[in-house]
Amino acid sequence: MVGISTYVETARWGVWDTGAALLPRSYVDCVVAAGGVPVLLPSVGEDTSALSGVDALVLAGGADVEPARYADAAHEETVSRPERDGFEFALLDAALAGGLPVLGVCRGMQVLNVALGGTLTQHLPDDLRAVHQPAPATYGPNRVTVAEGSRMAGILGGEAKTWCYHHQAVDRLGAGLIPVAWAPDDVVEAVELPGEPFVLGVQWHPEQDPGDVRLFAALVAAARVHE
Repeated sequence: MVGISTYVETARWGVWDTGAALLPRSYVDCVVAAGGVPVLLPSVGEDTSALSGVDALVLAGGADVEPARYADAAHEETVSRPERDGFEFALLDAALAGGLPVLGVCRGMQVLNVALGGTLTQHLPDDLRAVHQPAPATYGPNRVTVAEGSRMAGILGGEAKTWCYHHQAVDRLGAGLIPVAWAPDDVVEAVELPGEPFVLGVQWHPEQDPGDVRLFAALVAAARVHE
């Protein structure tokens, strides 16, 4: 059972245009393809009791982390969802305390970094790194180099093709985290937390490549051990 945090946004379907807890179907499909059962976790204050019913946690992509959480003022391009922050930071704290396998995707990697005391670069295009988010609703192809001997290398090998859509990135690393993958412009594209059974963060969107579910399969394998 793999819990996946959800977006909380205004959405349209049928005749409706209203607030919704939602998730791109690609996350669900990748978890299923990897042999897991997806369980969607909407923001419910900071109540983390739903974690008792899952064996792993995916922190999905989405809006930016509120900069006040790492003692910074908001950049004009930063868009935050404080309600979601409160829920996901609480989820992550509980997951880490309980030894639950965790995979952070894009925003989820940034949540992991900030929760452990790290900071973020708020707008990469200020440094002319627009390849990471080439256009609205357009994922940018990238190729990352993976650190030899890392857990990530054991899953993906020494190099991986990725699909990116992010305008923020890790600046100062959170306590205990180590960088394990980098884009050609040296932006950190993956981190892991040594000493834990399975805590990984990737800045790219693995759910956008349904033909390659290795990261999700590794998470599901770790979840089976945790059961």
